[in-house]
Amino acid sequence: MTSTVPAPPAGVVGHVVGGRPVREAERFGPVHDPATGHVTAHVALASVDDVDRAVAAALAAFPGWASTGLSRRVEILFAFHELLRSHRDEIAHLVSAEHGKVVSDAEGEVSRALENVEFAAGIPHLLKGGFSQQVATGVDVHEVKQPLGVMAGITPFNFPAMVPLWMIPTAIACGNTFVLKPSERDPSVSLLLVRLLAQAGLPDGVVNVVQGDRVAVDRLLEHPDVAAVSFVGSTPVARHVYETGTRHGKRVQALGGAKNHLVVLPDAELDAAADAAVSAGYGSAGERCMAISVVVAVGEIGDRLVEAIRTRVEGLVVGPGNDPTSQMGPLITAEHRDRVAARVQSALDEGASLVVDGRAGPPVAPGADGVDVSGGFFLRPSLVDHVLPEHTVYREEVFGPVLSVVRVRTFDDALRLVNENPYGNGAAIFTRDGGAARRFEVEAQAGMIGINVPIPVPVGYYSFGGWKGSLFGDSHIYGPEAIHFSTRTKVVTSRWPDPATSTIDLGFPRNR
Repeated sequence: MTSTVPAPPAGVVGHVVGGRPVREAERFGPVHDPATGHVTAHVALASVDDVDRAVAAALAAFPGWASTGLSRRVEILFAFHELLRSHRDEIAHLVSAEHGKVVSDAEGEVSRALENVEFAAGIPHLLKGGFSQQVATGVDVHEVKQPLGVMAGITPFNFPAMVPLWMIPTAIACGNTFVLKPSERDPSVSLLLVRLLAQAGLPDGVVNVVQGDRVAVDRLLEHPDVAAVSFVGSTPVARHVYETGTRHGKRVQALGGAKNHLVVLPDAELDAAADAAVSAGYGSAGERCMAISVVVAVGEIGDRLVEAIRTRVEGLVVGPGNDPTSQMGPLITAEHRDRVAARVQSALDEGASLVVDGRAGPPVAPGADGVDVSGGFFLRPSLVDHVLPEHTVYREEVFGPVLSVVRVRTFDDALRLVNENPYGNGAAIFTRDGGAARRFEVEAQAGMIGINVPIPVPVGYYSFGGWKGSLFGDSHIYGPEAIHFSTRTKVVTSRWPDPATSTIDLGFPRNR
């Protein structure tokens, strides 16, 4: 009988199920080099059956992995940490090739991922429970944290190495097994991570990868053997993930979009604030959930701040991510580039001032290797002034190299602007006034606050997560909250009496 499954195209990025690579699929999607626009590979798009096989592999591996000693789990995590360090250049270049960000930015991504592995390697201490002796005569109570079973992670395109490693190390350290569904836009890094985990000694089936689109996502959310789901992406999808997953009885943490504000008070050090705004607004072409997309200029600093930002923006070097002279690379797809450009036009149409128009300017020059980048997904940085809260560019998450400036009269106006925004991922303030900074820290309604720090992403031993429309669920990701998310607590009450003293007592148990 002739197979109805098409032969995989050359250069297929497939799944890993039970330690075995799988390249066959009924559907495939393109993987682009964003700097040239060329298709460099094809990614297998998982069917429901593919997802079921990955979950079955994780479920089969769970009993053995959950019973593996903590010291052995730590040994594997330390070995994985060292492999990540030794392969960081390879990982960074692979991220740059499929995502488009500059290599130095990708290297920073790997460095932050290493922090999460380091935190998870402390699992013997982090899983310690409590014990109370003699709560009643001859009665002791202790608690233990036990793994959930099969966990799933659905990760975005913008951090293909870091975000999976926000999830996987803690999940497996706690004794769970895992199914990762990475973005189909830049899928290759996931396979490299799984290969390094295997080299570190992780048993087959503990971590599996299914490539795919919404078919794979929805099956993971509905699958009865998936106990918990972690998600990072846009707010509409985060809401869908949370509502669907919880409706099917799963524990869900779904991190959504953002509209992060950088409030600059009149007493702020101008050059430092301008440097921070440009770095946090245009790094990784603005494709960060913690990017600063709104600068809130308070009082008289507005004109000077906008001019300082303008001079810096116009000097940015845009080019291929593998060119060491590039400061900003392309966007992930042509469609996304066009959506971001449309937001720039909407700002102009709705009455804002276009200080720097990223849609204009000379073509991007070839990279250091002379490759033609005329078909790349490039969009130069844009700076928009006099933006109002009702403007589309302010209301919607742009997720691109567009920095909006909103001018307000007072600190109270700035704080109100931050707090009335439906997103609450991060917010930052630049000031020399300790009292204003402390008030912002206390009153700003966002999950992560920066004081003279534009991108307040927590270190690996704190947890990452926003408020309001930036988070669906009760748990932030990685760090201490990840331990709670990845385990369930069992409380054991024990008594070892003399059998001769046993009696029947139908009354409510008492401790006194």
